[in-house]
Amino acid sequence: RIRYAIPEELGRGSLVGPLARDLGLSPADLPARKLRIVSGDEKKYFTLGEDNTNLRVNEVIDREGICGAVSPCVLSLEAVVENPFNIFRVSIAIQDINDNAPQFDKEFVAIEIIESTPPGARFPLGTVRDLDIGENSLQNYLLTPNPFFSLAVRESPDGTKQPELVLEKSLDRENQKSHHLILRAVDGGDPVRSGTAQIKITVTDANDNPPVFTKEIYKVRLLENLPDGTLAFQVKATDADEGTNAEITYSFSDITSSARKRFTLDSRTGDVMVRGPLDYEEGKYYEASVEGRDGGGMSAHVKIQIEILDVNDNTPTLSLLPILNPIPEDSVPTTVVAVISVRDRDSGENGEVSCDIDSDLPFRLEPSSENTYKLLITKALDRETVSDYNVTITAKDRGSPALWSRAALVLEGSDVNDNAPVFEEAAYSAYVAENNAAGAPVLTVRARDADAGANGRVSYWLAGGSAGAAPYVSVEARSGAVYAQRSFDYEQCREFAVAVRAQDGGAPARSSTATVRVFVLDRNDNAPRVLWPAAGAGAGAAPAAAPFEVVPRSAEAGYLVAKVVAVDADAGRNAWLSYELVQAPEPALFRVGLHSGEVRTARAVSERDAAKQRLVAVVKDHGQPALSATATLHVVLAESLQEALPELSERAAAADSPAELQFYLVLALALLSALFLLSVALAVLARV
Repeated sequence: RIRYAIPEELGRGSLVGPLARDLGLSPADLPARKLRIVSGDEKKYFTLGEDNTNLRVNEVIDREGICGAVSPCVLSLEAVVENPFNIFRVSIAIQDINDNAPQFDKEFVAIEIIESTPPGARFPLGTVRDLDIGENSLQNYLLTPNPFFSLAVRESPDGTKQPELVLEKSLDRENQKSHHLILRAVDGGDPVRSGTAQIKITVTDANDNPPVFTKEIYKVRLLENLPDGTLAFQVKATDADEGTNAEITYSFSDITSSARKRFTLDSRTGDVMVRGPLDYEEGKYYEASVEGRDGGGMSAHVKIQIEILDVNDNTPTLSLLPILNPIPEDSVPTTVVAVISVRDRDSGENGEVSCDIDSDLPFRLEPSSENTYKLLITKALDRETVSDYNVTITAKDRGSPALWSRAALVLEGSDVNDNAPVFEEAAYSAYVAENNAAGAPVLTVRARDADAGANGRVSYWLAGGSAGAAPYVSVEARSGAVYAQRSFDYEQCREFAVAVRAQDGGAPARSSTATVRVFVLDRNDNAPRVLWPAAGAGAGAAPAAAPFEVVPRSAEAGYLVAKVVAVDADAGRNAWLSYELVQAPEPALFRVGLHSGEVRTARAVSERDAAKQRLVAVVKDHGQPALSATATLHVVLAESLQEALPELSERAAAADSPAELQFYLVLALALLSALFLLSVALAVLARV
């Protein structure tokens, strides 16, 4: 608790006290601690200076207007600092200055005194008000000297000083009908302030008995909110005289303006009626003096004191100040998120207020100081589960019946990057036919992040994979689309795997990885290749030189002549091979195995069969469309190698003749070209 004391009537901007220093805050701490005034009905009177360190006057303070006669006059407010959070109670005592002069309720006092009044009789001179307190309040009265009158000061039970005029000598109306005096009231301030009232005393004929009130002081307690016209109480006076001298009329002789607005006095019966609204919160106590005057001019005075009793007619009021909104979802329990100030203008139990919130929320209320609560986090928050909270604070007093009010506070959760991206599948599979175009889409990976904003924005990239897989594919950072970087070849790579990483935009970033396995599908893009005998380049290609096979003329059906050996680099049906003879001089003499490629005699060799046989076999795969290759086989029918040699020599010569012919053709073409060039050169020279 921090306490300051300042005089009233200080100008705007006047220093109250070095609040930051008194709270132990250094200038370097101020930006982080966020010192500010957060509650208190008196906040409008004070403010923090531009430097946010000193407490200063925000508007001129009139002690009498705020506290009246109450002493000490203390204004309270609360200051809040954060990191860590704390609340401090600040009390400012407002010191009185002598800024109010004593003021008579009536500046002109008329008194009628019967000439038979004996010396020693006293006559009230009205009430003096001085709004200041202590030494600055009313201290003394001064009366102009007069041989017939003196001044006496009577102190009432409540401590006020009432001036009374004392008759010192008997009056003689026939000698002097009236007297004029001046009464001066002075306070004890520096400089001294004073107020004056003129007193006129009229001397009347004798009236033996003055009125007498039934009580010396009327003390009345009334409930607030009584309706207009309600009888509050009655004053009563009696007079021992008879006739008109015993007829008493009542009137207020001294009453404040606020009391006059709320009460009326019946001059004949003495009934005091409620005139205006009685509100305990606006006025708790009223005081007045009633004069009872008989028909002969004699009077008596009595004081009335009216105390207003509180009724529970004010609902509590709530003032909400969010400290942390939005709330980071990683805030720890006991973090202060708001300060709630509650006020109830009623008093006693009617003004005692308790606050609560719904029990199913992750918050609780904790009393901080008088009429102030802190709203604390009780358990961990998860923005992805609940993004905001509607907190309803209920304030209820202890009156009967109790009054209550509610205020709603919407607290939003701010996202923290506490969730990593999650792929829709832990592993992805894609099937791509070989010979695809570079840049063709393979598949799209997708990851979800429960966070918001940048924390939930996912980007993708390759994070490794099987050996050599990196050059094959790429991933689009935003969409997660995976594209082929080049054409795939089933014969070189049948499958590969890459790791795709999804990472969010938080700080620090969170990520997860999924495996993408790509299977390359075979296409029929490889023709069969003949290993033996030498094969042509493909379907329709000219056959290469083929070896000779010697078959004895005594060979029976099924004799194995040779075996065509071929392979296909494709797989599956694209690599299934079949063999077929497409050219043979004696179609019925030889056959080839459909799947084995074995060339066998289909029947026994006869003497009529030609000695030389040229066989052409085609090898086909089962792709769509089918691809093929050819193989040529020369067969010589002879009983022995010596018998087959002439045929082999003739074949070799026949094989050499085309080569020689080709050589001579090339040589002739070269000579013709040379002659043409020489002719052109001679023509050019001749022209030159």
